[in-house]
Amino acid sequence: MRPSLVGLMVGLVLGLAGAFGGFDAFLLVAVLGAVGFLVGQVVEGRIDLSAHLGGGRR
Repeated sequence: MRPSLVGLMVGLVLGLAGAFGGFDAFLLVAVLGAVGFLVGQVVEGRIDLSAHLGGGRR
């Protein structure tokens, strides 16, 4: 399974564990799912953050 999908699933599970019901819970799950997906993309190497983190100066 691709790391981006694992990150998405982890974010969704954390969102569901953190909130039960209502529109606030929906937003929390959506935001945590997006964050998990982005972290998975970084781990997979599809998003390069070295320019933003100062790693590209060498």
